[in-house]
Amino acid sequence: MSNKRQYTDLIKSEADRLGFLSCGISKAEFLEEEAPRLEQWLKQNAHGEMRYMENHFEKRLDPTKLVEGSKSVISLLYNYFPEEIQRQDSYKVSKYAYGRDYHHVIKAKLKDFMQTLNDEIGEVHGRAFVDSAPVLEKAWAAKSGLGWVGKHSNLLTKQTGSFYFIAELIIDLELDYDTPVTDHCGSCTKCIDACPTDAIYEPYKVDGSKCISYFTIELKDDLPKGYENQFEDWMFGCDICQDVCPWNRFSKPHNEPLFNPHPELLTKDKKDWEEITKDVFNEIFRKSAVKRTKYEGLKRNINYIKGKSEN
Repeated sequence: MSNKRQYTDLIKSEADRLGFLSCGISKAEFLEEEAPRLEQWLKQNAHGEMRYMENHFEKRLDPTKLVEGSKSVISLLYNYFPEEIQRQDSYKVSKYAYGRDYHHVIKAKLKDFMQTLNDEIGEVHGRAFVDSAPVLEKAWAAKSGLGWVGKHSNLLTKQTGSFYFIAELIIDLELDYDTPVTDHCGSCTKCIDACPTDAIYEPYKVDGSKCISYFTIELKDDLPKGYENQFEDWMFGCDICQDVCPWNRFSKPHNEPLFNPHPELLTKDKKDWEEITKDVFNEIFRKSAVKRTKYEGLKRNINYIKGKSEN
């Protein structure tokens, strides 16, 4: 058996051992198809105030510029679909933020992963990424056969859906490479029809600056007038385009204890959220990604949805 095959088998079985849904591998090379798309998206200012998207253009498209000597991009999916969701009469938090901040949970697994590679193979150089560097993770995951990018611009996988995180290891080993799968969105437009702010302005194209997730998480200023009645009670993030996607009927609950929510997240109603104190916020979201918006940001979002925006 060649080293390439042996190392590839080791990587796939290690991904399985660490609890990843799946693992796909691509050659580390320039993402030719993505270059004009990213350029166009930035030109249209679809990233709004997410100015960091303008940085490191070359590194986003070429992993060998991001990680010197890299030969392979290992893409990994990690399930976060919850067993229970919030009550109906509540302001809503995106499911990915129910439990412990995924950056920390998955980073720890990737560290473990790299350690195993070094123990089993010898010195393997590379870096681990979880949504924290200029890596076009959906493009890499699609290139390595883990799914296709749907009309809502999220990665979709048959029999699994889209409620998962994507992570990467970019390393200096040559491996056996996977091939992309075909698109299975067909003529379905449920995500486009359901988006209340028209952020998905045409199939496969999303204006990030109109997305509820952008407004409630990324935007640091006052929320713009005119969207007050379109948030559909989302106070942090938004899952609408994923919730309506037929492929997500296959989503199965995760088995990651660290992603289990604080019990109060599931039991609070709107009135409770409107009256939330800073102490309670810190208790419920102590180690959650919701801390990104801070207590003041969450209050701003709730007041806006209630129509009490002071803009």
